Amino acid sequence: MKLMTGNSNLPLAKAIADYLEIPLTDALVRRFADEEIFVEINENVRGEDVFVLQSTSYPANDNLMELLICIDALRRASAKRITAVVPYFGYARQDRKSGSRTPISAKLVANLITQAGANRVLSVDLHAGQIQGFFDIPTDNLFAAPVMSADILARYATKNLMVVSPDVGGVVRARALAKRLNNAPLAIVDKRRERAGESEVMNIIGDVEGRFCIMIDDIVDSGGTLCNAAAALKEAGAEGVVAYITHGVLSGGAIARVEGSVLEELVITDSIGNHDIIRQSSSVRHLTIAPLLAEAIRRTAEESSVSSLFD
Repeated sequence: MKLMTGNSNLPLAKAIADYLEIPLTDALVRRFADEEIFVEINENVRGEDVFVLQSTSYPANDNLMELLICIDALRRASAKRITAVVPYFGYARQDRKSGSRTPISAKLVANLITQAGANRVLSVDLHAGQIQGFFDIPTDNLFAAPVMSADILARYATKNLMVVSPDVGGVVRARALAKRLNNAPLAIVDKRRERAGESEVMNIIGDVEGRFCIMIDDIVDSGGTLCNAAAALKEAGAEGVVAYITHGVLSGGAIARVEGSVLEELVITDSIGNHDIIRQSSSVRHLTIAPLLAEAIRRTAEESSVSSLFD
């Protein structure tokens, strides 16, 4: 087994390598003067089971091309099996036609990864579970819920907990976390815009008064919906609000928006390599998924059960 990485998230790759007690594959992933990507593998990978770690986060197109070229280099170097480990699968929100004459970009990216030569894919908290079906190769969708639930119980076990989904679409994810938190009660934030140009109206489905609310979602991008939902929960009588999000895209002024909100804390995993931005904020904390990914990689290499990780 070998572990190779692109440049999107080197700290996570090193943490996984340390957990597995194997060195990262000696490879050069660099750019020419015109920004063309060049990959050179400096050790023998013929007949090896190789895992390529690369999140397709910002800059999404550069990181995606790095992944595709790494896979192609490994295929041409006669690797026995190539697994694309994509902690954050970019373009996942474009998983359907949102209007006339619009693309389904998530399917296109799945095709690109498959055609580049990947034999299987490993990802974490895909935006929609059905994206697994976009791939014509085996795809494992890991869940960050066990890591999050352990952290929540360690920090907030004495609180009167309630799990909250910030939108109707995330109810399944919220229910799964609530089950892990000793069957904590569940609430939903229903948002709607009555007409164009008017602000969203937040309706809370569930009684949150006196509860310590744990908001759970897969992606935080600009942070607007999350902060508005937190404000609505506080207005409804919540004791406190923290948010646990798998992928911290945090574009634009998201950090400033979170720091100016009623959120006590935003906890994100290290699926995206924005570590420098996080260190500058006192309101955002990293939770590592390196052991989770490392264990899934080990089990995939050993042909043992990955699903048992979540039992």
